[in-house]
Amino acid sequence: MRIGLISKREKAHKTGSVMQAALHLLEERGVEVETIYPEECARDVASIVNAHDLYLLKSGTEMALGYARVLHESGARMLNPYPTVSWMRDKIVSTKRLLDADVPLPETWFAADPVQLAELLADGPLVVKPFWAASHGRGVQVIRRPEDLSDITVEHDIVFAQRYHEPDGRDYKLYVIGDKVFGVRRVWPPVTLEDKLGESFEVPDEMIQIALRCGRAFDVGLYGVDIVTSREKPFVVDINNFPGYKGVPNGGELLAEHILNHLK
Repeated sequence: MRIGLISKREKAHKTGSVMQAALHLLEERGVEVETIYPEECARDVASIVNAHDLYLLKSGTEMALGYARVLHESGARMLNPYPTVSWMRDKIVSTKRLLDADVPLPETWFAADPVQLAELLADGPLVVKPFWAASHGRGVQVIRRPEDLSDITVEHDIVFAQRYHEPDGRDYKLYVIGDKVFGVRRVWPPVTLEDKLGESFEVPDEMIQIALRCGRAFDVGLYGVDIVTSREKPFVVDINNFPGYKGVPNGGELLAEHILNHLK
């Protein structure tokens, strides 16, 4: 059995990586793993062929997504599939899918010009973020006054905004592997390794059900969900494909088992 891991070199070899622990376990069980770094050379589209039993789309860079898109057109099996990852990274599309799955979300808008959001501020602050998935809080701003809208940088000619709900405390980060949901509370945005590891907590049933509804909305089994509670009411504020699973007990083993199940 052969697996192709689509990743970034600096991510693939990070100390303490749950993904690396999972790959080591897979290799011990006879699985051949090839790591593919799309950014490291020019890619001849004709040379990208389906040569593995399963691909793991770990990176979300534009080069990685382009590489995965070509593999998808070649009929490759992939965790998570390219179309699904594309939907999850597009906050407009993902919002619609999550709403249809009865997931609690803040009110959400998108506009061509930040000024078009001004009248919405009468009902409270907004959080503005890139509509195409970003990381580490890049481009996220809380807007409280109409005059602050002029500070917004518009990307791809779209402004994406959600109603801002003041968090009760630290964010809830939920990691899902198959039907198992794990929880970590952490500060946002995380800066240090300690911030990223956070503090494990027992996920209440309400949050488990919310997380699983998110997975069903995209038909995926490897993903993360960010939840904030405001006045004790939960809101999903982000969903991401193939997270790092930092802080998940036995994360490497669970991830390896999930991947093996998809190789059968």
